[in-house]
Amino acid sequence: MCLALPGEILEILDPEDLLRPARVSFDGVCKTICLAYVPEARAGDYVLVHVGFALTRLDAGEAARIRQSLTEALDLEALIKEELLHESPE
Repeated sequence: MCLALPGEILEILDPEDLLRPARVSFDGVCKTICLAYVPEARAGDYVLVHVGFALTRLDAGEAARIRQSLTEALDLEALIKEELLHESPE
């Protein structure tokens, strides 16, 4: 399964470049991504990123809700795996 993740634009590296490369923070992990699909995006904005491309702008609240949902999904996955490991065969 592929996911799009919310990140905060720290800086636009080359605003004249057609691809508009930018440094984006994903909860402290910084990656260079392409802003070509969201030309209105600026430093400080949140964007939804998939395979290195920002797909849309998000407000801070929406970005936080997505991060929280992803965290909850990972926690649930860990609980399910733990239950399966300790399940007795019938």
